Amino acid sequence: MKKIIWITSIIATIVILASYTVSERHQPDEMTIEKSTPVQQILKQLGEEDPNHVLNKSMNKASAAIGEALFIKGFAKKEGGKRGIQSKHFVCTSCHNVEKEDPDLRYADPQARLEYAAENKIPFLQGTTMYGIVDRRGFYDGDYYLKYGENVKKANNDLREAIQLCAIECAQGKELEDWELESILAYLWTIGLKMEDLSLSESDWKRIQSDIKNAKKHKELATFIKSFYLKASPATFLKPPKDRVTGYNMKGNPKNGKLVYDVSCKHCHEDTRYSFFNLDDNPATFKHLDKNFSKNNRYSSYFLIRDGTYPYYGKRAYMPRYTKEKLSDQQIEDLRAYVEQMAR
Repeated sequence: MKKIIWITSIIATIVILASYTVSERHQPDEMTIEKSTPVQQILKQLGEEDPNHVLNKSMNKASAAIGEALFIKGFAKKEGGKRGIQSKHFVCTSCHNVEKEDPDLRYADPQARLEYAAENKIPFLQGTTMYGIVDRRGFYDGDYYLKYGENVKKANNDLREAIQLCAIECAQGKELEDWELESILAYLWTIGLKMEDLSLSESDWKRIQSDIKNAKKHKELATFIKSFYLKASPATFLKPPKDRVTGYNMKGNPKNGKLVYDVSCKHCHEDTRYSFFNLDDNPATFKHLDKNFSKNNRYSSYFLIRDGTYPYYGKRAYMPRYTKEKLSDQQIEDLRAYVEQMAR
């Protein structure tokens, strides 16, 4: 009898160990990196500190679904009711994409971005994309201090403050309530960078998959991964050319100018979507643009593109300026060449 019990115990132990081994074999490795893995998830596993815009989980009235509605539509329901529209003039997608807009996230190249936008049928906009914004650590960088002054100091390293600044100053709307702000942040966390968004070569992937298994290499690996995207969106304000007749003295490419007109200008101006000034493909429209391009006044496209317009009482909708990193001097000359071609 004792022998039977002993043999039974051994068999049971073997079965348990075998089950444990099989179970372990099928457990996902927490350090495995897939192409769809969020970059921030990997960096956290590698020992990086959380950014200061991690979600406030105690804000239980907030949700990513509410945030998406606010971001795209400008309003959302809360507890059966609906707050008034955040802005009468703009929604977030007036100036910001929610998709990847740069083929290589390491560079702010306006021509590469224009071609990528046209190919992927997304707008070519003044503001940076919100896709991957949670992966950045700087906001309203560069020359935006010249426009927003002291407000930029609070927003520069704080995504919540940056969102609020955008809602009030850029969108010319109401201050966001806490549940709205946290909801938008929750939505932005759903469109963070994935590993597949980085321009990784096959050898880069092999290095990452190898080094992640070695704890001694984690700090260096985190730095390596972060080298594949910008930590802030650079912004350099440029002035219009002094002589509007000669412009930037560059030969324009009308084919490239058509891309600018179609995926940028029309985004806001076609059917007066966000502007009082309508743009279409009517010859009269191009003749009007052509006539004003070379004028030394605020109606010149050189002026409007580089200096933008400012909101004022009774007309708070305005045109944001294009920075050097969002639209190059050459692209402006390309736009002018296209306008001249279509005005003939």
